[in-house]
Amino acid sequence: MLEWLKEPGFYGTHATIGADLSQSMAALFTVLFVIGWFQARRVRGHPHHWLMLGGMTAMIVFFTSYYLFRQLGVLAFEGKEGFGGPEALYENVFVPLLTFHITLVTIGLVMAIYMIVLGFRVQVIQGGRRVLKEMALRTTWRKVITIFGVITAIVVAYLLFLVGVDRFGVGKLVVWLSLLVLIAIVFSLEMVIQRIWPNGARRHRMLGRFTMIIYCVLFVTGSATYTMLYILYPGKIG
Repeated sequence: MLEWLKEPGFYGTHATIGADLSQSMAALFTVLFVIGWFQARRVRGHPHHWLMLGGMTAMIVFFTSYYLFRQLGVLAFEGKEGFGGPEALYENVFVPLLTFHITLVTIGLVMAIYMIVLGFRVQVIQGGRRVLKEMALRTTWRKVITIFGVITAIVVAYLLFLVGVDRFGVGKLVVWLSLLVLIAIVFSLEMVIQRIWPNGARRHRMLGRFTMIIYCVLFVTGSATYTMLYILYPGKIG
C-alpha cells in the first residue's frame, strides 16, 4: 500500500497518488460538512444527522489510515529534501504552516469523535423530526473513568493477544497508545466544556460552529501546503 501511495499522482503535478488522494478527500469532506452545516441552520435534523455522521466517520477512517500508511505524514518530517524552495521560505513559512495544519488535523479528529457522541446524546425525535433537546447534559467522572477503563482493558487484551501470536510491534503499540490518548483528550474535553455550556443543545450548536470553522481552515492550510510542496517548490517526493 505504501509503495502505491508513492506513485505519481493523477492531477499532473509533482504530487504522489497519496497526496492527490488526500487533497481530493479533504475537498470532498469539506464540501459535505459545509452542506451539513447549512442543513443544521435550516433545522433539517435528519439529513444533517446522517450526512455528518457518515462524513465524519468516513473522514476519521480515511485520514487515520492514510497517516498511518504514510507514517504520520512522512513528508512533514523528511526535511528540506521534500521542499524545493529557498531555505528561508522553508523555515519561516512552510514548516510553521505545516505544523499548524497537523495541529488542526489532530483537533479536527478529536472534535469529530466528540461531536458524533454529543450528537447522539442530545438529539430527540419529536413529531417525526430529529431535533436538539434543550436540557442540561452532564457526564460524571465515575462514568468517564469506567468507560475509559473498559476501553483500556480491551486494548491491553488485544496487545497481549498480539504478543501471544508473535505479531506485536512497537509501531502497533504506538498506534494503540495514541488512540487511548485521543480518547482521553475527548473525555477531558467533555468534562471541561460541559461546565461552560451545561445545556446540551447550545453546546452542540456552539461546538458545531467551531468544528466547521476548523475544517474550513484545514482545507485552506492543506491546499496551501499542497501547492507549495507539489506545484511551486517541488523537491524529492516519496
